[in-house]
Amino acid sequence: MKHVFSHLRPYVRETVLAPLLKMSEALLELLVPLVVAAIVDRGIAAHDRGYVLGMALLLVLLGVVGLGFSVTAQFFAARAAVGFAGRVRFALFQKTQTLPVPELDRLGTSTLITRMSADVDRAQSGVNMVLRLLLRSPFVVFGAMVMAYIVDVPSGVIFTVAIAALSAVVFLIMLVTMPLHRRLQGRLDRVVGLTRENIGGARVIRAFGREEDERRAFAEESRLLRSLQLLVGRISAILNPLTVVMLNFAVIVLLEKGAIRVDSGRLTQGEMIALYNYMTQILVELIKLADLIVTLTRAIASGKRIDSVLASDASLARLSDAEPDRSTSEHIVFSDVSMTYPGASASALTGITLSVKRGETVGIIGGTGSGKSSLVSLIAHFYDPSAGSVLIDGVDTRAYPTELLRSRIGFVLQRSVLFTGTIRENLLVGNPDARDEDLLLAVHAAQADDVLAAKGGLDGAVSQGGKNLSGGQRQRLAIARALVRRPEILILDDSSSALDYATDARLRAALGELSGEMTILVISQRTVALSSADRIFVLEDGELVGEGTHAELLSGCDVYREIHESQSDGDGREGGAR
Repeated sequence: MKHVFSHLRPYVRETVLAPLLKMSEALLELLVPLVVAAIVDRGIAAHDRGYVLGMALLLVLLGVVGLGFSVTAQFFAARAAVGFAGRVRFALFQKTQTLPVPELDRLGTSTLITRMSADVDRAQSGVNMVLRLLLRSPFVVFGAMVMAYIVDVPSGVIFTVAIAALSAVVFLIMLVTMPLHRRLQGRLDRVVGLTRENIGGARVIRAFGREEDERRAFAEESRLLRSLQLLVGRISAILNPLTVVMLNFAVIVLLEKGAIRVDSGRLTQGEMIALYNYMTQILVELIKLADLIVTLTRAIASGKRIDSVLASDASLARLSDAEPDRSTSEHIVFSDVSMTYPGASASALTGITLSVKRGETVGIIGGTGSGKSSLVSLIAHFYDPSAGSVLIDGVDTRAYPTELLRSRIGFVLQRSVLFTGTIRENLLVGNPDARDEDLLLAVHAAQADDVLAAKGGLDGAVSQGGKNLSGGQRQRLAIARALVRRPEILILDDSSSALDYATDARLRAALGELSGEMTILVISQRTVALSSADRIFVLEDGELVGEGTHAELLSGCDVYREIHESQSDGDGREGGAR
């Protein structure tokens, strides 16, 4: 877990001082039984009140100094743990910003959220307890054993046997629970994922009256999670009573053997009290150690899950950077391109060869699952082609500097994504340096003036995911955001599906005026939306089956003609466009 531990480096001072101070406190604690023994054997036995008072003051001094060590150690441990957690959480967030889309698809949103929240919290608790107890508790346990040997060697043997037996039990339970904690976190991922899906799809679930089915599914997942939690809890719960029973048994043996040695004069009463105190210290520390083991086991499981994300070296293929030739007329070229999604059994695209000229407006159409979105995703290098190459400005996208490539592309996704904030803040995602005049021009071109009027202008509020906007309003603001960028390539991935025909027609007209300034690729299910395009590409089952203008495809492409006729009345007009 080197990627996780590396975030403790800025807190080297805290990670050194906290354990040292706790061990200093422990050392003072180990001296206490010897002082008590001296009070009994020298002060009380001799009726020396002065000696007793002096040693009592020494006990108070040891307690005050130990408290100071303890509080300071707690401060350093907490500071290191909180700082570590903050850095790890930020590193995870940064990693998600750089992970390629295929890796994000594999990990899933719910898993990443769990790792940034619950897993980081457990790792923080683990660091805190480790700094406070990992050295202190063993130091007290073995220190008490050494002090027992100093006081009385035969009694020290009893301590050794007890500690060996207890250590075996602790580590056995740790070995059993560690893999269970990893399984527990995986089960928690599934519950979080199910919760997220239910909240996000609440309207659909209620519309179809599936609440009871979803409740049953959630209850089953919760039952499996609870069962695993109970199993881990029961195994972990064995640790405390088992260690207490074993130590109490050791105390009985110690008292029995010690009483005989006191009677024979080989051991004083004060020394016997000291030995009993040392055994009590071991009991307390082993209970703490048991809690530490449980917390540490969870923290290690969470740390490994975090590390698996931070250590991920999955990336898109990169070739040596090349200089784009922006003077070439062939703006976008697909050369025998095939693409298969990770883990998929069938190709999404097969043998695609096409070219788009600079300033051209092209349409892309096809049935559901025909590969339209996959095709345009390759242009922005969200995915790598499995075979062939995609060229932008004469340069393979794998050799095109990623930041430069995407800065020249305006992408409007199939599902419009808006962020919590204001309309202005959402538009500025496209171009942080844009002025209000630029924003208003983009809004006007996207036919979203009425959205500004309804929401109070550029400072109108946008809720999470744009839930306070209709589907058409979200789509138009997303188009405006892309236009603010003034991209060289504008990709509209079925981004007007929620618009009425009149608004869609005005939007197409506005984009037509911009077609000379940028290359535009429009994915649409409506043939009427593509009828004015310079060329249209028709996809079916991941293959290019037609290319040409609207009129050419109607006469020469059966797939396109079938799509058009399914949307038209007997006169060839768009059904519903009346």
